[in-house]
Amino acid sequence: MSTLIPNALDRMPEIAARLRGRRPAVFLDYDGTLTPIVDRPEEARLPEEVRALVARLAALCPLAVVSGRDLPDVRARVGLDVYYAGSHGFDIAGPGGTLHTPPQAVAAEPVLGAAERELRAALAAIAGARVERKRFSVATHYRLVRTAEVAAVERAVNAVRARHAGLRRGRGKKVIELLPDIGWDKGAAVLWLLGALDLDDAEGLPIYVGDDLTDERAFRALASRGLGILVRDKPRPTLARYRLRDPAEVRAFLATLAGLLARRGGLLETRR
Repeated sequence: MSTLIPNALDRMPEIAARLRGRRPAVFLDYDGTLTPIVDRPEEARLPEEVRALVARLAALCPLAVVSGRDLPDVRARVGLDVYYAGSHGFDIAGPGGTLHTPPQAVAAEPVLGAAERELRAALAAIAGARVERKRFSVATHYRLVRTAEVAAVERAVNAVRARHAGLRRGRGKKVIELLPDIGWDKGAAVLWLLGALDLDDAEGLPIYVGDDLTDERAFRALASRGLGILVRDKPRPTLARYRLRDPAEVRAFLATLAGLLARRGGLLETRR
């Protein structure tokens, strides 16, 4: 783990060298990566110039958006026929429709429903606390909660988690989530997609760009085989190899990467 990783834009010659003779696949988080973090998640809209850039890159190599958002939500926001892994990777789809959902996650939906009801009741009196139900998680947002009341939010989530042994707790930026405790996450989803795309060999080069703590699972899964890029303007312990400061630098990186792939004639054909 390192807090002094280099900026990916400064290392493009190095990244270009890694790409030679390889078949890349690009994995992108949504919030905080393609769009800036906002106080209300529903306001995180993808700018048209970013959508066009993602579409250009997707024409050159396999591309997936990997998000904590529900699959229908993130797919509607991106609006492209690419691969998606919604709900932190529990819900995977491609241009042709659903590809994979762990059966244990489906079995956990009633437990998630009970946790949602309990959290809404427990947090009703805390101003700014927002409970968001996704298909495979229950997210408690506290970005708008007064600092003095954040501990009460934590206690409420912990109490609900303690009553449901089939759930685990996850953290993000100003959000705590309850998810099925089945050993599945963004890292597992990315590895599954690499297998489905026949890119899980020495020729494949996965590139994962994300900003949140949940993206560390993907950085860990790809540490020995790909390139992890953390989006963050301040240092933190990470398993990523490179960093970018903000979504503006992400756009610059994706544009540069698309240029590299276009100049070499796109990727080597993905085997089916």
